[in-house]
Amino acid sequence: MKFEAVIFDFGGVFTTSPVQNFAVFERAHDLPERFIGEVIKTNMHDNAWAKFERAEIDIETFDSAFADETRGAGFEIRGRTLVSLLSLTFNHDMIEALERVKQAGYKTGCITNNLPKLDSKGMLAPDEKKEIVERINANFDHIIESSKAGVRKPEPRIYEMMCNALHVEPPACIFLDDLGVNLKPAKAMGMTTIKVPFGDVRPAIDELSQHLGLAFSGD
Repeated sequence: MKFEAVIFDFGGVFTTSPVQNFAVFERAHDLPERFIGEVIKTNMHDNAWAKFERAEIDIETFDSAFADETRGAGFEIRGRTLVSLLSLTFNHDMIEALERVKQAGYKTGCITNNLPKLDSKGMLAPDEKKEIVERINANFDHIIESSKAGVRKPEPRIYEMMCNALHVEPPACIFLDDLGVNLKPAKAMGMTTIKVPFGDVRPAIDELSQHLGLAFSGD
């Protein structure tokens, strides 16, 4: 298969995953494993998290709505508390892989679910440098942010929007994301998908290397 484009998620791919932070919070509060994730997955296209990522509600509304949803699941977590858990650090190996893909002449895109007034720079841990986000973004031909586009993963439309922007058909694309639920629509459209494991991006980089026939740093 001749690939023309590589499309990336941002959080959980170029950075650590918020899911890792959720797990720390859950252990600290003796909550069931994946408690937060299960709340976010419930009614996933129309719950408080989905509406916030599409910028349909503001932080005040999200704060109370997420509290209601989590309280109904057995333990109240305010929306602002959830936002405070979105503190991420960089995966430098993946950043280098993106640069190599770009240098090799492939089209590149980023589809990210993010929050109003909280872009990738705003989600960084205090010791991380915002300039690195600019370095990453400079290697994308097109970026789609859910809070600006009004559509989010895993809604199929957002993948169609990226293909249209890059002028490619889905079978000519590779898509990387850390969440399986976000990979399913891309795969159904004909994209080759790669799941980025939590805590270790090297297996995903190795898989990308095999698909493209490119050698990445550390290979």
